[in-house]
This record gives sequence, structure tokens and C-alpha cells, in this order.
Amino acid sequence: MPVYQYRCLNCRKRFELFMSYSEYGKKTVACPHCASDQVQRRIGRIRVAKSEESRLESFGSPDDMAGLENDPRALGQMMRKMGNEMGEDLGPEFNEVVGRLESGQDPDEIEKALPELGEDDGGLGGMGDLG
Repeated sequence: MPVYQYRCLNCRKRFELFMSYSEYGKKTVACPHCASDQVQRRIGRIRVAKSEESRLESFGSPDDMAGLENDPRALGQMMRKMGNEMGEDLGPEFNEVVGRLESGQDPDEIEKALPELGEDDGGLGGMGDLG
């Protein structure tokens, strides 16, 4: 059942109601705080599910990524954006590396300073080859 958001025009409090599609528009809505029927429907935030392909397209073409290997700040910003698009917490190590890149630190320096990162794949996921 969908959740509908309202604001009471009498007491100004916000509230939500669960209603079926068939009830919406037919059922009288009253504020649970003051019982007033003077309410206004609010439109809440929506989420849009994206495919992996559309998420990758949001980063631009390969031409847009040209030069990232020479610009640690831009590389860090792009990595942060990619991490946010994934919608998962990538952990403190990821945040540490991205933070260092965004501050302008060279990927090779990061790899030397944090040798324990990416030991399984021979480095920072190939990031050391970017700088």
C-alpha cells in the first residue's frame, strides 16, 4: 500500500497515511493530531532506480575522463561520485584514499603510504598506475 504524506492546515503538523489506490480520493483524510479535515497533500521525495549502465553513463564519456591520471583532485571527486552512485558504504579505506586524492595527493604516494590497501590485487585497484 502506498504512503501518502499530508500537512494539516489547522495545526500545521505533518503526517502520513497508508491507503490503497482505490481508497485514495474517496476516503476522507483527517489529521491524527487535531482531527481537522483541512489537510493538504504533500509530495515526498522519490527514488529512481538506475541500471548499472545508466549509472556509468552519468560519469560521462571516456573523453570526459581523459586527464584524470594527471589530476588527483578530479580523480578523487570522480571516485567519490562513483561511490555515492553505488549506494553502499565502501568502508573507511575507500574514504581514506578518496580524501587523500581530493586533497591533491599523488596516487603513487597514497599507495606507498598505505601499502596494506589492495594487497590482494597488487595495489590500489590499479590506481597506482594512474599517477
